Amino acid sequence: MFRNDTRHEEWDQIIKPKIGLFDINFRETWQYRDLIALFVRRDFIYVYKQTILGPLWYLIQPLLTTLVFTIVFSNLAKIPTDGLHPVLFYLAGTVCWNYFSESVRKTSATFVNNASLLGKVYFPRLVMPVSIVITTMFSFFVQIILLTGFIVFYSFQGVGIHITAAIVFLPFLLLLMAFLGLGLGIIVSAMTVKYRDLIYLINFSIQLLMYATPVIYSVSNITGTARIILLLNPMSSIIEFFRYAFLGKGFFDPYWMLYSIAFTGIIFFIGVIMYNRVERTFLDTI
Repeated sequence: MFRNDTRHEEWDQIIKPKIGLFDINFRETWQYRDLIALFVRRDFIYVYKQTILGPLWYLIQPLLTTLVFTIVFSNLAKIPTDGLHPVLFYLAGTVCWNYFSESVRKTSATFVNNASLLGKVYFPRLVMPVSIVITTMFSFFVQIILLTGFIVFYSFQGVGIHITAAIVFLPFLLLLMAFLGLGLGIIVSAMTVKYRDLIYLINFSIQLLMYATPVIYSVSNITGTARIILLLNPMSSIIEFFRYAFLGKGFFDPYWMLYSIAFTGIIFFIGVIMYNRVERTFLDTI
């Protein structure tokens, strides 16, 4: 007599189709944090493994940008730098802007650049743009060290610099820029599934947007309607607060900072919804 032994296998995860726009499992994304760390390591190695200077480009790029800004906008155009040394003024703005712009630029091509991988194996699709934003943080931290070195150097030169207690909000500012860059990036990424031209447009737009952000000038020197228009850019308050924290000077208004926080939350929410909607069908479209 044979007895049919049926063994019940217990699955640790059941993959179900997403049926609604708000069907987003952030807990699942957290469960794949090991994969995020793997993508971060992959991206870091991929970018610099075939370069001679490697991670030194994290320092070279902001230094060259600051040098050009100092020569063109400070020495030639005579644009005031809010009483700060031009090198410190431009370097502080460049550090913030680089992190935000790189986050937007790199996450905006998530679907297009990783279509082959996304079609072969399952994992929460939000893992990839999140890993990109985290990878970009490495350059931000390196450039923060560079900025700190210049602050120490110019302090010994007698330049008036006052690091304020607001520097404790640096992690908050970093998260704010990360979520803003991630939100805008995944919105563009969702749209590039059908409209590939947006990949080229976003690179051009990011360059133009820098001139609508107080990287090369201070909000304090802008008055009237122009100041309001400038502050409607959520990065304006973030950069000015960053300068105020590190250098002791900058335009800081708590109401405009709250606006930046609210704008970031809305953009991130819209981005996640669009990303969630497109990921269900992007392999059929791309």
